[in-house]
Amino acid sequence: MSTVHIPTLRLSNQKISTNHFETPQALITYLGAVQAQDYPMSKWAFGVRLPDATDASIEAALDAGELVRTHVLRPTWHIVSGQDVRWMLALTSKYIKASAAIRDRDLGIDSALYTRTNDLIAKALEGGKHLTREEIMQELEKGGVETNPSRAVHFMMNAEQDGIVCNGVMKGKKQTYALLDEKVKPGLVLSRDEAMANLAERYFTSHAPATLHDFQWWSGLPMAEARAGLESIKSSLESFESGGKTYFMGNGRQLTSAPESSVFFLPAFDEYTVSYKDRSTVFDPQWHRNAITSNGIFKPIIVRDGLVIGIWKRTVQKNKVVVEVEFFDPKDALEQGVMEKAVAGFGQFLGLELVVKA
Repeated sequence: MSTVHIPTLRLSNQKISTNHFETPQALITYLGAVQAQDYPMSKWAFGVRLPDATDASIEAALDAGELVRTHVLRPTWHIVSGQDVRWMLALTSKYIKASAAIRDRDLGIDSALYTRTNDLIAKALEGGKHLTREEIMQELEKGGVETNPSRAVHFMMNAEQDGIVCNGVMKGKKQTYALLDEKVKPGLVLSRDEAMANLAERYFTSHAPATLHDFQWWSGLPMAEARAGLESIKSSLESFESGGKTYFMGNGRQLTSAPESSVFFLPAFDEYTVSYKDRSTVFDPQWHRNAITSNGIFKPIIVRDGLVIGIWKRTVQKNKVVVEVEFFDPKDALEQGVMEKAVAGFGQFLGLELVVKA
């Protein structure tokens, strides 16, 4: 087992190198969640895993409530299936709320105020309205609630945690909110133990090989609950030791001892890197600062044979998208033709001419 090549397995299990799913909802049900604070890049996380997907098709799935973008893990923005959002929130919301408690006090927010703002937000959105955060804050001000940008973030996040709001349709380039119960059909109903097991099963299937600490980081659950989730499904997993750590993956998964030749241009905050506490198996630590900023911004990455070798950025112009690349080590630079082939799908995803600049 010590010869297992973890990057190759993760590329396969995350459906980057191989994929049999046909719809965005089927893919996200398998993955569990995709980190999504960079909204345009989060849609490319689907595009790189669904060859026939387009930016418009992912947008349509979000508009239809098949996909939901909300704060559900750690806490930060994630996209999850509409069928899963309620049981996931029931599992994680109290920890997300706890993480905001100190700042709530600084902002003069208590539970009574949250009850009041929830009511005002629900009233503002009822009847199928889709409003921006600024528009909702105007309604709160009319209701006698003092707002500012920091308070606005907390008011809306709390409404998300209470299952009142989720993403609405885009209004130009601005995000909006809608009422969750108006926009998203009822989904799975799970007990807390079932939810912990379900989340663990999805993670150790789609993100494997991974460790308990990786799962705890990804889920944002306390270690005791993360461990309980893993223990409840351990009989369906196999494990191996590597680098002094225990990795888990689904029984019957094909093991490989060598990297497979491949090049991928993955989005900012892609699950391939952000979803693990320990990223050393795919990422030389000396290059972390080149791709992950000190305040936790994960840049779009270039992955060759499972290893992160550089970063890229895109500039969308009128009729084309320009992709500029930067390799950590000059000796790892890819040939122009290789890069153009590897990132061609991004241009197709956006429906734009693609220009690659080294």
